[in-house]
Amino acid sequence: MSRDMSIQATSIARVDHPFEFSICTLVTRKGEYQEMLQSFQSSGFTNDLCEYLFADNTEGNVFDAFEAFNLFLRQAKGKYIIICHQDILINEDDISDLRNRLKELDLKDPNWAICSNSGAAGPNHIVYHISYPEKGLMSKGRFPLKVAAIDENFILVKNNALLKVSNDLSGFHLYGTDLCLQAALNGFSAYAIAFNLTHKSFGNRDQEFYRIEKELVKKYDSFFRSRWIQTNNTIFFLSGSPIKFLLGNPLALFFIRMFNSVKKKL
Repeated sequence: MSRDMSIQATSIARVDHPFEFSICTLVTRKGEYQEMLQSFQSSGFTNDLCEYLFADNTEGNVFDAFEAFNLFLRQAKGKYIIICHQDILINEDDISDLRNRLKELDLKDPNWAICSNSGAAGPNHIVYHISYPEKGLMSKGRFPLKVAAIDENFILVKNNALLKVSNDLSGFHLYGTDLCLQAALNGFSAYAIAFNLTHKSFGNRDQEFYRIEKELVKKYDSFFRSRWIQTNNTIFFLSGSPIKFLLGNPLALFFIRMFNSVKKKL
């Protein structure tokens, strides 16, 4: 029996979400997670507006970050999905500040789908607006700024964008970068915004980080490789750049970094 999918497509495009925010966390320390929850609720993210979801890793690594991220994106019912570390505190800006930042994005770029308080727009162009317990507010950049990658301490995703991270990557690093690449492939953009919260720790780069970095680069190098595409009725050539060999060498990277440094000063 056939069904008219035009009616279903219209209803999907106009989903009324039961919550404004879904706040999702991979939990390894219950006490720290409870402190994070309390900070959200004290800053206006109350139970009538938000749902709180968590993946329980208190007894071991049942979920890796990529797996948990996709689980949250599938199950969250909020208009906006916040996926954050358990060691953040919403004790600087509050829900009204976040709403204002999202309104700014709606006006600037209707195709935005991701935002964070920290990210990078290119080589030597890292931006952030975040507080640390011993350093206070650290802010660098003009916001909102379109970025190519984001930090994972606080990630907000539009539910209606229907995004996901890669099934063929795993671990606990660079899933924010992978999400931005997936969003770009689907015609969406990512931004760094001036939403201030306290993050108790800095990220670390261990052997696991470099393993995931290597696998991520290999995955997207393969995907964006120059190649012929043959379909049933046409053939065409895909290439990211006809001078890829020039752009990928260390000297080119040096000049790109110098250009971004001068651009920021101007």
